[in-house]
Amino acid sequence: MQINHNQFMKKHFLLLIYLCLWFSAGAQVEVTPEDSALVVQMLQKAKTERKDESRMMYFGKQFLGLPYVAHTLENGEREHLIVNLHGLDCATFVETVAALSLCDSYDQRTFKDYCQWLSTLRYRHGKMSDYTSRLHYFTWWGEDNERLGLVCQVYDPTVFVETQTIDIHYMTTFPKYYKHLKNNPSFVRKIREYEKESMGKRFSYIPKRLLSMPQTSALGVIHDGDIISILTSKKGLDTQHIGIAFWEDGTLHLMHASSLYKKVVMDSTPFYEYEAKQPSHIGIRVYRGVKF
Repeated sequence: MQINHNQFMKKHFLLLIYLCLWFSAGAQVEVTPEDSALVVQMLQKAKTERKDESRMMYFGKQFLGLPYVAHTLENGEREHLIVNLHGLDCATFVETVAALSLCDSYDQRTFKDYCQWLSTLRYRHGKMSDYTSRLHYFTWWGEDNERLGLVCQVYDPTVFVETQTIDIHYMTTFPKYYKHLKNNPSFVRKIREYEKESMGKRFSYIPKRLLSMPQTSALGVIHDGDIISILTSKKGLDTQHIGIAFWEDGTLHLMHASSLYKKVVMDSTPFYEYEAKQPSHIGIRVYRGVKF
């Protein structure tokens, strides 16, 4: 099934109608009626359409061609769960696909089920409170969801030959770029505490020079549907971009919400060629769904 994206471009959709419900105490959800219905539709169709395909690949493909839209989680003054299936960035694309995959894995097919998994993936310890509870850096996302048993790090010593030492501080160095930090000094202090907790942690990664290796090599430890975290040398950041791995004719590629293509794509350019053009990218870490 492919999403009919044209329906979201019609004039009536510009009048955002928010469906507010309580899937847990105090948890308000912002979503359009079209998107909530689409979640249920996709989960129902997956029962017969997915067959043996990786869940991350199956659900990722449902969003091909969807527009790339940044900052979709910044609406409102108070933190609340935002469900947006008519525009995704790289992080919300992966979260959306993972939440759908978890629902399908557990045969949970209601919109409430989807919201519970999305909230679990997006927030520290799976619990939403305020803006600071969101897992803003991908290092936090990976660690937290690994603790919850939802994902695991993929590793092979023959390709994970470099080490990234975490030194994240971008958000608190430049709070003016973040609406909720700019207006809330207490949030800046809290985020800074979390950043300090991550300082000095070390993670093995695959340097980008090895990404041209074929699927038959040690790089084949990466499977279709694995989550790829693209690491960066930019000061204060850990990750530049994320997406979903897939192999084509023995060469690694990336399915992602692309700011370059302005939409979700299964990139036809081999991943190593894409990375070679990104001077600030240093390599990748890889996560795999345990429960999905």
